Amino acid sequence: MSRQEAKTQYARALKEGRRCYRECVRAGRYPYLQVLDEILSDTQTQGTVDLGEVEIPIDQIAGTRESGRKAAFAADFMPLLDADTEFGMKWVSLCEAHLDDVGIQSPIRAFEYMGRFYVQEGNKRVSVMKSFGAMSITGDVVRIIPVWSDDLPTRVYYEYLDFYALSGVCQVHFNGLGGYAKIQAALGFDADHVWTADERRAFISDYYRFKRALIPLGLEEDQVTCAEALLVWLQVYPLSDLKSMSTAELDRSVIAVAKDIEAVGMGGPISMSMGPEKAEEGVIGRLIDNVTSPNRLTTAFVFESAPSSSLELMAHEQGMRYMERELGGRVSVSEHCAGADRPVADVMEEAAAGSDVLVATSPSLVHECRKLSARHPDLRVLSCSAAMPYAGVRTYSGRTHEVLFIAGAIAGALSRGKTLGYVANAPVLGRLAEVNAFSLGARLVDPDARVRLRWSGVAGDPVGELEDAGVRVIAHCDIPAPMQEQEFEGLSLIEGKGLERVLAVPSLNWGVFYSKLMGSILSGGWDALEARSDASAVSYWWGMASGVVDVRLGHSLPDSTRELAEMLREEIASNRISVFHRVVRRQDGTVFNDGSRWPTAEEILNMNWLCDGVEGSIPPFDELTPAARALVRVQGVYRQDLPPEKGGLIV
Repeated sequence: MSRQEAKTQYARALKEGRRCYRECVRAGRYPYLQVLDEILSDTQTQGTVDLGEVEIPIDQIAGTRESGRKAAFAADFMPLLDADTEFGMKWVSLCEAHLDDVGIQSPIRAFEYMGRFYVQEGNKRVSVMKSFGAMSITGDVVRIIPVWSDDLPTRVYYEYLDFYALSGVCQVHFNGLGGYAKIQAALGFDADHVWTADERRAFISDYYRFKRALIPLGLEEDQVTCAEALLVWLQVYPLSDLKSMSTAELDRSVIAVAKDIEAVGMGGPISMSMGPEKAEEGVIGRLIDNVTSPNRLTTAFVFESAPSSSLELMAHEQGMRYMERELGGRVSVSEHCAGADRPVADVMEEAAAGSDVLVATSPSLVHECRKLSARHPDLRVLSCSAAMPYAGVRTYSGRTHEVLFIAGAIAGALSRGKTLGYVANAPVLGRLAEVNAFSLGARLVDPDARVRLRWSGVAGDPVGELEDAGVRVIAHCDIPAPMQEQEFEGLSLIEGKGLERVLAVPSLNWGVFYSKLMGSILSGGWDALEARSDASAVSYWWGMASGVVDVRLGHSLPDSTRELAEMLREEIASNRISVFHRVVRRQDGTVFNDGSRWPTAEEILNMNWLCDGVEGSIPPFDELTPAARALVRVQGVYRQDLPPEKGGLIV
């Protein structure tokens, strides 16, 4: 590079620096380099560690160690002084050296604090390298360790320290907890695996390649870090694709999950549909209806196994057939079943071909749905699972806590002064709301009612244990479809060993749901909901008002109890009663609601506590059966706190 070319490069950098300075001033931000000594002036530290020579990511260099040179640089490390100053001439000389045969060889000296680097010697070298878009620069680094505290940034940083001790990688950063363990597991490493030099080099190369693909999204690191975006990407694509994809393929794959990545920065908001959607009235509504609404839908239903293998899948198949009859020629339906010789991914790909809508009928399929949605962005994908913050997949489930409230009221009315029983399967999203709703319903008619909770997702005989303890009114959480029977059904009165009298059976009518949802899609409701939502993820959570959730009353119910149940059914269906709009206390005595609040859908779905009328606890993960563990990994109330499995599912 000639001297003149170096001067031209300085002019570009100076222009960029002064632009950055002006923007910072206008936005009320500090326009110069951050100074580590000023940051540490009122901060306690507990020591330093010499890291030796490190490849420092340039975008993690935040400033300088001392204040002497800070005014020579804008906040982005670009110069602010004229080219004819001593500073400008030295910068130009370094620029010449950068691209000649020798290059800039001597490492800078820097301090690392809380994942950011502050230069002690070599500020101009950093400026030159950054002006050329370099990803990293070699430096001798000393780490300053903050004193432990319980604030989130310090806790995240201490997780980073553990990760760095294993990997030697300083490029990876997260805004929240748990990310470093997930990266370690996603790469197929054991939790305590120490990386080899080859593993480190290969990862950093892949990481920078992914980072370049993120640039068009314009993400801010304080909202979504590259590592957080990579974890989202790895939920859809295998790590091997990062190595094998062409640049164009990688760019397209990032765009395919861009909404999910952006949702991380937004905190994962979910737009909850509480009932059937219709296109808005007026000009805009008619435009949506006329332009985007299909005249006919081709809908594929995917089952994880043959519907005859479980009551739950049979209920969805019955609902599918009901919808097909109700909508006649406006919807054509195909059924696709996975199995031992038919991998789910292959079945889903087969189902997607030529379809407008794909419906996956089991929660375990939600992550395969995400992958499918990325490959088929124009396909409407639905997964029967609790609300998840996934942009490309809409989830759906029923507000079953509404009918459990009615079942609780029936139980309380028939068993005054006696302990009630409740058997839940696993601590998944929405399940604790059902248990709590049952308890609140019982206390509506009997303020002293107690509910003894047991779990079918742990070893043992929960129903037998309750019977042996003298409990005679027991609710089982598994909710069948209308007119279906099961071994232990709904709310029952135990009249003798092995004998029971059915009192009430909560039910989910998937036929009503599928008919109304497909009708909504045909009338423009799908697009209208998306247009009205500020969130990238949508979940359908319909209740009694929609006819999707209901309760079937036993023939032997006393007239007064039946009248109570019918009254509650009518009040809830008309939205005059809300289950949790009352005084609600947790087991530890803290108040969830003083009776004045209307809890949000998110609060109810994500309940991870039991109310004070419940005797029992939430089982830890290691006590669950293998089947229950698999379910909890996907949508458990504490799934985010579970240590990730090596090479396993990333949530």
